[in-house]
Amino acid sequence: MKNIFIFIRRYFNFLFFMTLQVICIILLVKNSDTYGATYANFANEITGQVNTQYNKIHNFFNLRQNNLLLQEENTRLKNLLGNNFETTDTAYIKHVDSLINDTLGEQRKYLWLPAKVVNNTISQQYNYMTIHRGSNQGVKKDMAVISTNGIAGTVIDVSENYCRAMSLLHRNSKVSSMLKKSKISGSIEWDGNDPYYLTLRKIPKSTTVSKGDTVVTSNYSANFPPNLMIGTVTEVAKDASSNYFIIKVKSSTNFYGLEYVNLVDNLQLDEQRKLEAVKVKNE
Repeated sequence: MKNIFIFIRRYFNFLFFMTLQVICIILLVKNSDTYGATYANFANEITGQVNTQYNKIHNFFNLRQNNLLLQEENTRLKNLLGNNFETTDTAYIKHVDSLINDTLGEQRKYLWLPAKVVNNTISQQYNYMTIHRGSNQGVKKDMAVISTNGIAGTVIDVSENYCRAMSLLHRNSKVSSMLKKSKISGSIEWDGNDPYYLTLRKIPKSTTVSKGDTVVTSNYSANFPPNLMIGTVTEVAKDASSNYFIIKVKSSTNFYGLEYVNLVDNLQLDEQRKLEAVKVKNE
């Protein structure tokens, strides 16, 4: 308290002058329309700038939460897409779980689950992702990993709360794909060089392929739903040793910035594999 009085006594003249200045400004603003308008404009400008900076800081510290909410909403909407369902034959009807079939009689084939990437390699020949979602949260082996912009990999190992996925940037990764325009199917691979580019193979030379064509997942992919974005054609070359093109594709997924993904479960995959594993008679 003593220091406060010493401060006031030492700077009394300055403080008294500033007080009179403030009083004069208040009187001018209140009694003059010109000064009042000037003050209002100035105050609005300052307030606007302060609020803008505050909102930038607030939004920055809430980016993670906003991204998580956005991903959950995207996942919910993706689960409602029509291509996740297949129309069943109504000639024979039996009781089914309503969580699998909707009111239109269409049976769900794909289920989307949101997840967070906690580790991701891109600089090796055999790259993997670690994802914070495991068997306790409904993850199974062979589920597809989908980024915001396109496909990213396939789940190969699952623990209780984590799973490991083979990245699309893996020398052994092969995904059935097709040119969206011509519907001709091939196989998308990675040559181990540039993480931004993939290679589309098994496209016949008789196919019309142009720079900028879109490459998507095909109907023959067991793990991935059809028509998911893979990338765009940037270069087309003829393979001298075969009747196929070697097509360079710019990946739509940025593997450097993977943070949130979706895991897609083909609910009919086990049934398909069991049927395909049955030996055909007379073979």
